[in-house]
Amino acid sequence: MKIFVKLLILLLFLSSCSKEEQKISIIKEKEINLQMIDAYQEGVKAFEEGDVLYAAKKFNEAEILFPQSEWAPRSILMAAYAYYSQDYYFDAISELERFIKKHPKHKRLNYAHFLLAICYYEQIVDEKKDLGPLISAQKEFKFVIEKYPNSDFALDSKFKLDLINDVLASKEIFLGRYYMKKEKWIAAINRFKQVVEYYDTTVYIEEALHRLVEIHYRLGLIEESKKYASLLGYNYQSSRWYEATYTIFNKEYESPIDKINKKKGNFIIRKFKSLFEL
Repeated sequence: MKIFVKLLILLLFLSSCSKEEQKISIIKEKEINLQMIDAYQEGVKAFEEGDVLYAAKKFNEAEILFPQSEWAPRSILMAAYAYYSQDYYFDAISELERFIKKHPKHKRLNYAHFLLAICYYEQIVDEKKDLGPLISAQKEFKFVIEKYPNSDFALDSKFKLDLINDVLASKEIFLGRYYMKKEKWIAAINRFKQVVEYYDTTVYIEEALHRLVEIHYRLGLIEESKKYASLLGYNYQSSRWYEATYTIFNKEYESPIDKINKKKGNFIIRKFKSLFEL
């Protein structure tokens, strides 16, 4: 009986301690949660006031205070957007990559990938500069389109991809022209073929086809030249590049505009000469 009483007292004591620890744990958790919310709200206030660096710091602080909270991933995204809003692309990209790695199943993952693509996209300068950001943006936009095809992000990603393709095509055209000037015909052909094969929906397709006609004709590869001329004529007969191609095979061809300008020129010359006639 004495042993039973001792065991009962021990169990009650342990139960009391367990409840006390649980109570302390809940209190601490509530305190941390309040601190986290304060840090987050402070970050929002700083962001609205334009102090994005301090805002990002507070968002990071909120995440660190309570990493298991549903506010933690939101804090990372807010820090990323704060950096992005003032063109701190490197920091924004770092935050977004961290978010994607830590929260691979989060409901805002589509937004994270889209914003990541935008961070790369806005670093694009022109076709003559480093293509690294452009290629990274292209990869992320494609991911958004494939993974979230019915989202608004996918729609905007498709538009951005078209612009990226224009830049990449212009890069190929730029290099193709350069190789033509250097008379490096094979290198030039390869560049223009890239446009025909991969960027046929861009505005540069017509010039690429014309250049292929021009180079092959110059190299004496008449049949190959005609093949590209037919392709250009079939799809872009009203194009100025088709007209330029036509003159390669028809040296005496004169466009209607040239005829008008020539007549205008002759008329002006005749009028000018008449001033000296008695």
